[in-house]
Parts: sequence; structure tokens; C-alpha cells
Amino acid sequence: MSSSSEAPVIAKVETFSTEFVSFVRVTADDGAEGWGQISTYHSDIAALVMHRQVAPHALGHDADDIDGLSELIPEREHKFPGSYICRALGGLDTALWDMRGKRHGSSVCELLGGTPRPFPVYGSSMRRDITPDDEAERLKRLCDTHGYTAVKFRVGREYGHDHDEWPGRTEAVVPTVRKALGDNMRLLVDGNSCYSPKKAIEVGHMLQDNGVIHFEEPCPYWEIDWTREVKEALDLDVTGGEQDNYLPIWRYMIDSGAVDVVQPDVCYIGGLTRTLQVARMAEAAGLPCTPHSANLSMVTVFSLHMMGAIANAGPYVEFSIEPDAEYYPWQTDLYRPALVAEDGKVAIPDGPGWGVTINPDWLDQAAYQVSARD
Repeated sequence: MSSSSEAPVIAKVETFSTEFVSFVRVTADDGAEGWGQISTYHSDIAALVMHRQVAPHALGHDADDIDGLSELIPEREHKFPGSYICRALGGLDTALWDMRGKRHGSSVCELLGGTPRPFPVYGSSMRRDITPDDEAERLKRLCDTHGYTAVKFRVGREYGHDHDEWPGRTEAVVPTVRKALGDNMRLLVDGNSCYSPKKAIEVGHMLQDNGVIHFEEPCPYWEIDWTREVKEALDLDVTGGEQDNYLPIWRYMIDSGAVDVVQPDVCYIGGLTRTLQVARMAEAAGLPCTPHSANLSMVTVFSLHMMGAIANAGPYVEFSIEPDAEYYPWQTDLYRPALVAEDGKVAIPDGPGWGVTINPDWLDQAAYQVSARD
């Protein structure tokens, strides 16, 4: 319940959902509102979890006690410590941060002690169904258009058990992209849990020979000790964490020295509050934080605000290069203003809260659910 009889309490939690995206509106009993987002993918299922297992604990609680709710709800739902609870919790948490910002007339970035500004991004490719020549050509074109100074592309096969997307693709795409983009472009690659340690180290040496500086999730993400083995054998940054939502696992990952860079996903992990906990753990260990934000839903908005404020922010935010209508059609016109990369940077929205407005036409077509106080 509310920590103070005078504090506004959460009166209503609403979700607006499709299979791919679910937006959350939280309303306090004084009429204040905030908007957040449940993680993308099977979002309609996570919205059901919101109303069954998250909203009942939030209704009547102090609307400004975001830290308390971030701890309370996983404890109350201790038999369900997995992804869906965290995805739903993230929708509540991010809506409450938006509400707090609007109450103060400040952006979330400013609430965290930062300053909204254009922030460097890296152009992030999501595709493996593309030839090395075509990948290199489009990355060069986009770098010329948007001024990216860093790009990320895919190697191996997603959870591929040491197999490539097709034979020889990885060995071809890395030098092809390097040649097309030149020696000054910072290259990052993502293995998406493809490799055993032996194979990851072999691939990693090839990456180093081509000047790649970032090797993301080389091994199955749950095999943390495998990832550490790879990290200890290579000189480039070995990174990971996007899939992880259990804070004790994060403590082990960081304390054991398994990665050089932590990459929590604000929506997967359970919201900004829990992401900040990971960022602080990493800061104490001397590690940078570069969140996973692999689509143009509000996860990239959340990441920009956080990265504009934390002390151990990495050099850039992940920014998807995939055209909405072609690769992620569900991304189209979700909120306004849209994020745009110019001169290799994307502006952190500077309005109150998250600084964006959900498209009302999109909301009108979404499936609606509500949980409210009696």
C-alpha cells in the first residue's frame, strides 16, 4: 500500500497491446498520468501478466515509490521469476518514470542528473539473410547518410551450435565490411549465442585481425563461464547481458569478470530502475554500460535517457538501421517525434518524462485492458 497517506497512489493501470508491442498508461488518484512500454514480442501475453500478476500489487501503492515497487513485485511473485514478469514490470516501471518526469516538468534524463542532448549512436544491423557485399554496401550508404562512426552486424547463426548462417559467411562479411567502410570505422559484431568457447576464440582472432572492437554474446548467454573464457583469450571487448533479467546472475557475471561491457535491455530486465542497478554494479567494477536497444520501439528512448545521465555510459547507444516497413513493420509510427540519426547522433527527447507522445491512432486499434482500484 501507499507509504504515505498523503502521497498520490496508483489508481489505474491500462494496456494497449498487439502481438509485438504493448503500451502502458498508469494513472494516479490525483489524475497524474505516465506512459511506458512492455517489451516487444509476444507483448499481448506480457500484458495479461501485467493485469494478473503486476497491477494487483501496484494499485494503491505510492505512485512515486518506483524503487519500492521494483523490489516488491518480484518478491510477491517469487514463484515466477522469469522473463514475462520482468517484461510486464518494465511497462509499469517506465510509465511511473514518465509520470515522475511530468510531475517535475523534467525529462527522465534530467531526473537522473543528465542533460538531454544529441548522443552518439551506432548503426545496428539485424540481418543475417543478406550477402556480405549487400551488407557492406548498405552500411556504407547509411554511414554516408547518417554520419555513423560505428556499426554493428551479425556473425555466425543465432544459437547456431558453431554453424554459420551459411558456410563461409562470417569469414567473408567481416573483411568485406571493413574494406567498404575503411580503417577508421568502429566495427562491432553480434554472435547471438552461436559459439562454443573454442570456436568463439577462433572467430575472435579473425575479428581482431580485421580491427573489430566488440564481440557481443559469443556463447550461449546462460553459459557465463564460457563467455569469460572467451573474454580472457581475446583483446577486443567481449560483451553481453541483453537476455538476463535476474539480478543475482548479473552480480555473478560482473563479479566473475565475464564481460568487458554490460548490455542490459531496459524492457527485458524489468524497467529503468533495475537497469540502473546493473549499471551501478558495473560502475563499481569499472565496466561501461551500453544497453541493448535493437528496435525503434520506446526501448531506444529509454536507453537514450539513461545513457545521457549515467557515469559509466559507453560511447554510443544501439540504433536499429532496419526500415520499419520492411523488417519491423510493427515499428511504424508508434510515437512522436520519431528518433532520427544525424551526424552519427540521436537527440535525447527533452520534453517532460520520456518526451514522446504515443500515436493515438495506434492506440485506437490496439487491444485494451484495464486494472483499477475498487
